[in-house]
Amino acid sequence: MADKKTNGRQLGRPTVSDVARLANCSLMTVSRVVNGGTGVRAETREAVEAAIKALNYAPNRAARSLASAGETRVALLYTNPSAAYLSELLIGCMDEASQIDAHIMVERCATPEEQARVIQRLVSIGIEGFLLPPPLCDEDHLLDLLRRQRIPSVLIGPGRAEAHHHAVMIDDYQAAHDMTRHIIALGHKRIGFVIGNPVQSASGLRLAGFRDAMSEAGLPVVDALVRQGLFTYRSGMDAALEMLTLPERPTAIFASNDDMAAGCIAAAQRSRLDVPGDLTVCGFDDTANASTIWPELTTIRQPISDMARRGLSMLNAGIVEARSGQPVRPQHVTLDYALIERSSDGPPPRTRGSKTT
Repeated sequence: MADKKTNGRQLGRPTVSDVARLANCSLMTVSRVVNGGTGVRAETREAVEAAIKALNYAPNRAARSLASAGETRVALLYTNPSAAYLSELLIGCMDEASQIDAHIMVERCATPEEQARVIQRLVSIGIEGFLLPPPLCDEDHLLDLLRRQRIPSVLIGPGRAEAHHHAVMIDDYQAAHDMTRHIIALGHKRIGFVIGNPVQSASGLRLAGFRDAMSEAGLPVVDALVRQGLFTYRSGMDAALEMLTLPERPTAIFASNDDMAAGCIAAAQRSRLDVPGDLTVCGFDDTANASTIWPELTTIRQPISDMARRGLSMLNAGIVEARSGQPVRPQHVTLDYALIERSSDGPPPRTRGSKTT
């Protein structure tokens, strides 16, 4: 029995990529021509129209519908395992979209092959720009693809800015440095750290901030107390359980995000340890999880919703520029973070109840 899930190429239908190759231009240029956009040189428009005719290419009806709506049409791509982080992103995007008359599509894509297919499909139906949260904002092949196609894109929360794309971020290094100094100021010396997903540049910056703050305080970074996580609850719990079974366990653990910090608290409870009485646990992000678990997390507030709002605003401006044929002028914006003190941190057990002289 024939497989009904065949794609356009298998059925012999030309795709927007076929038109772009024949016309020797980008997917975005083909989309603008198909949807009646401006900012395309006359000779390029003629080449695209000739390729469309030669291939007998039929634009998707959805593209026509979107184009006639008069809205800015963007897509949020994601593959982040944290539902709390994605929720904050969506809240920010929806709030801003209602202010600037933007239409947002949300698509999950993981592998490079899937990303290429998703981008081709979305551009073919009139999507004009992309929002890329972690970890997609750090994937070089994806950024190169969007750059080559001259598609306006905004990176949300990358560890580093990229020259060809807009970016909105915080100072991950300094934020982690500040949190580590806060833990040290409470009297802790044996401090554990759970590293974030190694594919994300922010993970390395947070680790560097932790290491440097420890070094500046004259405290050793014990290899056994630095464990790899994946920004997931389970990875945080596993990392903490490994640390808490050591002959000399830590008196504090700083996890690179709130999901992993929540896992650390669960590990402490499994080990019959009180948080913060026996173990201080701190996180990063200040997602909804931080104030719904017990004890509530002391954490770094990364303004995820504000980053999404600012990112969508920047993307909208970039699309307007692209429509008029203006060159892309990437902006890199760094927003403020805050250290939020709640109930999961305190002095180490041996100093509780001691009197100062």
